[in-house]
Amino acid sequence: MSLKPPKKGDREKHWMQKRRDRIIKIMPEYHLIITEGKKTEPQYFNAIKDIINQQYRERIQLDIYGEGDNTINLFERARQKVFQNPNGYSHVWIVFDTDSFPSDHINRVEDYCINASTENTQYHAIWSNQCIELWYLLHFCFFHSDIDRHLYFPKLSEHLVKMGAGKYQKNRKDIYNLLYPFIDTAIENARKLDILNKGKTPAEAAPGTKLYILMNKLNVYLK
Repeated sequence: MSLKPPKKGDREKHWMQKRRDRIIKIMPEYHLIITEGKKTEPQYFNAIKDIINQQYRERIQLDIYGEGDNTINLFERARQKVFQNPNGYSHVWIVFDTDSFPSDHINRVEDYCINASTENTQYHAIWSNQCIELWYLLHFCFFHSDIDRHLYFPKLSEHLVKMGAGKYQKNRKDIYNLLYPFIDTAIENARKLDILNKGKTPAEAAPGTKLYILMNKLNVYLK
């Protein structure tokens, strides 16, 4: 190989120009969150979406829909949205309360999610038995008594009043911001409940919630 410097005329030729590394654009990870409720759950998750969008829009994107439907119908609606989205989804989170729906409907959603999952798209049944307010309460304490869902309201109010945040009401727009400082406690408490409920079906796991799985996934973008 010649050690002579290249001629001036050769410097402009493409084979003499220095190679530049190409910038590889990383495609964002798309998430679909579809909820049973039209207001309570969407308001909670939209607060999360706003925070993530401020800093990580190019890394993670959330689509959130409050469908006002339940269990099996909610799963079918999620499937339709997956088929309609040209970007596809890495994760599909189906968020619903067990309430007093038939046990077989509740349990079948989890089976459907397992069977519908592929290498590219993972479906998750994110149920709360009996309601999302259990997840809220776990931010303050470990709670493992099977009580009627309406009794969570006064318990939440007790903790919120101590914080100077007033009583709990459904559809509070500030609930995510109030609870987030205690998110690690909620995740740990929900995980403990999951261990206690090992071997039980979703309909039998009372109280119990899978919301910690979704929040553990998103929490890395929220800190």
